[in-house]
Amino acid sequence: MLQNLLYEFLSTGLMILFGVGVHCDEVLKDTKYHGSGHVFAITTWSFGITACLFIFGGVCMNPAMALCQAILGLIPWSAFIPYTIAECLGAFAGALLAYFMYADHFKASEGNVDGIATRNIFSTNPNLRNLPRNWMVEMIATTVFLTGILAIVAKFEKFGQTPLLVGLLVWAIGMGLGGTTGFAMNQARDLGPRLAYQILPIKNKANNDWQYGLIVPGTAPFAGALVAAAFVKYVLKLTF
Repeated sequence: MLQNLLYEFLSTGLMILFGVGVHCDEVLKDTKYHGSGHVFAITTWSFGITACLFIFGGVCMNPAMALCQAILGLIPWSAFIPYTIAECLGAFAGALLAYFMYADHFKASEGNVDGIATRNIFSTNPNLRNLPRNWMVEMIATTVFLTGILAIVAKFEKFGQTPLLVGLLVWAIGMGLGGTTGFAMNQARDLGPRLAYQILPIKNKANNDWQYGLIVPGTAPFAGALVAAAFVKYVLKLTF
């Protein structure tokens, strides 16, 4: 269990280092890749997740995935809360490390980059706020995400290319479903970095919008996990 928790912490932290790092690259002043756009960012998220899975193996990196696997009997229920805590702590640590690496660029961006754009380096937030629809978008995206991962594992794990296929799945979801909310699909991915933003010494902070964070990325992925587990078990009838 201790090794599993360590891997959840490290893999989630590395995922966030890639993800928050690419948003730092894209948003902050005087980075090498400033203004590189959403395709650059989504691709980095996708293959960053692929790298994490190649390094650490079959980790969840996501409380919603941990819940889904517990429902399906793939991990014990006793692991769900420890996994969730380890993942959220890993995401928090990964965001802090990304800030440390880009601290000079955060300083150079003071007064030059909008506060909301800086906040959105860390957390997901919709451009058009409609909490019921935002919640449904995150629930649907999470359902597709978790169902897709479990289908990939069930059908292709023996070929050893699960990490690459999961990365392609993330890329497709990001491009097709991510334009409304920023596709969190993962409580750790959003809430860990959101907390990091709250405490970091960044000037001219925007409101951290904890209402959105706790309601939408905070709960919708769990609903998606319930739907995905039912779909995998009763419709796809996958075995692992």
